[in-house]
Amino acid sequence: MAPAEGAGYRREMMAASRLELNLVRLLCRCEAMAAEKRDPEEWRLEKYVGALEDMLQALKAQPSKPASEVINEYSRKVDFLKGMLQAEKLTSASEKALANQFLAPGRVPTTARERVPATKTVHLQSRARYTSEMRSELLGTDSAGEPQLDVRKRVGVTGPRPGDEKQSAAELDLVLQRHQNLQEKLAEEMLGLARSLKTNTLAAQSVIKKDNQTLSHSLKMADQNLEKLKTESERLEQHTQKSVNWLLWAMLIVVCFIFISMILFIRIMPKLK
Repeated sequence: MAPAEGAGYRREMMAASRLELNLVRLLCRCEAMAAEKRDPEEWRLEKYVGALEDMLQALKAQPSKPASEVINEYSRKVDFLKGMLQAEKLTSASEKALANQFLAPGRVPTTARERVPATKTVHLQSRARYTSEMRSELLGTDSAGEPQLDVRKRVGVTGPRPGDEKQSAAELDLVLQRHQNLQEKLAEEMLGLARSLKTNTLAAQSVIKKDNQTLSHSLKMADQNLEKLKTESERLEQHTQKSVNWLLWAMLIVVCFIFISMILFIRIMPKLK
């Protein structure tokens, strides 16, 4: 390798390592901000995640980029942070919890000081927070645990009154029973769909198996017909050659007979004069 080429290669390696170092630093900063309790109007984390995406694309375009496993881990963490920000923008706690379930945190710690990946910790914290919010919506309480008047009105209670604990417990049991019935109904429907899918799959498998057998039989018959066609073609060629040979000999005999007859006719005709 020439000195100029070696110097250029070292510069590319240093640029790639510097870009990766900056990406790791910014990623650690974003993970720390995601683990903290943020103000709803906080905008820096979203900007940082956008910068992470740009840096990751630049790192992928580098000729001396890291291994594919490392790149995939960076992409996984950036996608997790982006999905977490999108989930926080949803309105209801149930939608947030559902979106949080589809997020995939990182598998490897970003730095050597971490025992557990920070994105996994953030994932667990957000799951617990959304579960708490769903419980608050279900029980009709705010974040401080105080009853909300509009939720009580929705379930038929005009407001918190002394001595209403039994009624509240009964209403809570009724709500929980409705949710349980709904879950059982959904489970039965999913089970029915699974059975229907299994039946359709078996039917399709049987049809495909029959089609394969028919195709195999057709291919076998085609091979047999091809062999028969070759045999008959050879026999026909032989018969054709034989008939041509007999015809040639017959024509030669006729020509010879005519030639001899003409000679005899020529010899005989002057004598008659």
